[in-house]
Amino acid sequence: MPNSLRESLKASFASAILILKLVIPFYILADILLYFDLLRPVSFLFSPVTSILQLPSETAMAICAGVFLNIYAAVAFAAPLGLSSYEWTILGVFLGVCHSLPVENSIMKKLGISFLYSTCLRISMAFLTTMPLFFLPASFFTGERSGKNIQLASYSSIPDMLLHSLANAAVLSLKIISLITIVIFLMDTIKRTQFITHYGQRVQTSFSLLTGQLLGITYGAGILFKEAESGNLQKKDIFFIATFLMICHSLLEDPLIFVLFGANYWIIVISRLAMACIITLLLSRVFQYLENKREGKR
Repeated sequence: MPNSLRESLKASFASAILILKLVIPFYILADILLYFDLLRPVSFLFSPVTSILQLPSETAMAICAGVFLNIYAAVAFAAPLGLSSYEWTILGVFLGVCHSLPVENSIMKKLGISFLYSTCLRISMAFLTTMPLFFLPASFFTGERSGKNIQLASYSSIPDMLLHSLANAAVLSLKIISLITIVIFLMDTIKRTQFITHYGQRVQTSFSLLTGQLLGITYGAGILFKEAESGNLQKKDIFFIATFLMICHSLLEDPLIFVLFGANYWIIVISRLAMACIITLLLSRVFQYLENKREGKR
C-alpha cells in the first residue's frame, strides 16, 4: 500500500473514531431521555422562546427536544400541532442553527472552541437569524404539508430501547466513518496535484466548509480534525471555519425535513448562509483590527 494512501486511511479513521466517542454516548443518552420523557419537566423553560419567535406555546416541547436532542425529535413533537408554513419556517431557521447542542458543541470543544462560546454563539445567532423573517410578506409562506408525519420510536422495554439505540448508533457510526474516509481521500488526492500545490490552504478550508455546510457539523469537524492535527490549518482558521459552520451547516437534510411540513426551503438556507457570512466577516475584521493595534504598540 502506498505511503500516501496509508496516511490518508490512518487520518480518516483517527478523525472518525474521535467523533464517534462523542456521538455514540450522546445518541444513546438522547434515546434514554425520550424513553423516560425527561424533557417535558424542563420544557417550560422554553416558553419565553416561543413568545419571542411568535410561535404557539405548545411548540416549547419541540424546541426543547431540538436544542438538547436533534431535529427529528423536535419535528416529532411539532408535527401534531398543525403549524402554518410561516411557523414551520421560523422553527426550521431557529433549530437549524441551534440544535443538538450537547453533542455538537462537545465536538467543537475538541477543535479548541470553548463550549461556552459555541453555546452562546448558536443561541444568539438562532434568534438573530430568525428576526428578519418576521418582516417578510405572507406570500413567501405558502408551502403545503406533504401529509407525512415523523413518529418517535416506541419500545416495549428498556433493554429493547438500548438495543435499538446501540444499533442505530452503530449505523450512524458506519456512515460517518465511510463518508469522512471518502472525503479525506478525495481531499488528499486533490492536494497532491501540481495545480493545487499553491492553493493548499484554500483546498483544506473549502473541503471543511463544503462538507459541514452540506452534511453537518459532525462530518465537517471530522475533516477539520485531520487538518488541525497535520498543522495545515492555524487555530485562527479553525475558529473562523467553526464559527461559520455553527451558524450554517447541514443545508441538505435538515431544511428538507421542515419542508415536508410546508416550510420555505430557500428562506431557511439563505437566511442562515447570509448570517454566517456576515458574522464571520465581522469577526475577521475585529480580529484583524486587534492584531494591527497590537502590532502598532510594539
